[in-house]
Amino acid sequence: MAATLSPWPTTRQGAKDHAVITLQFLLLAHGHTVTVDGVFGAQTGDAVRAFQWAKGMPDNGVVCPATWEALIVEVRPGAQGSAVRGLQQEFATEVDGVYGPETEKAIRAFQQRAAIPADGVVGATTWQALVGGANTVELQQAA
Repeated sequence: MAATLSPWPTTRQGAKDHAVITLQFLLLAHGHTVTVDGVFGAQTGDAVRAFQWAKGMPDNGVVCPATWEALIVEVRPGAQGSAVRGLQQEFATEVDGVYGPETEKAIRAFQQRAAIPADGVVGATTWQALVGGANTVELQQAA
C-alpha cells in the first residue's frame, strides 16, 4: 500500500519546531551559514532567501513545498554531514552526522511504519514524511 504523506509544512519566520531544525541543517548542507537552534529568526530567513535566490525561486523567505523539495539532499548509509544531522535529530539517535547502523535501523523502521519502501535511503518521500510530522505522530502513539 502506498503511503499517504502529510503535506510539506509552510515554514516562515517566527516558527519554532522540529521542521525548523531540519531546515537549518539542510541549509548548512547547501553551504549557508545558520545557527541550528530550532528558531526561524532573521539569520535563518536570510539563509532561506539566499538559497531561494540561488535556485531561481521567489526569494520571499517562506519555505513552501517547492523550497523544501529544492532543499532535499538524498542521504544513504555511509553518508556524513549536516543533512545526516538533520535526519538524525528527527529520531532518538545520536546526532553525530554519520549515517551508521543505528541511524539506518531507525530510518528503515520509520519507512516501514510510514508505508514507504524500507530501503534505508532518505529521498524526497522520506524527508516529506519526516518533516510533515509522520514521525511525531508515530512517537506520540508509542508513548
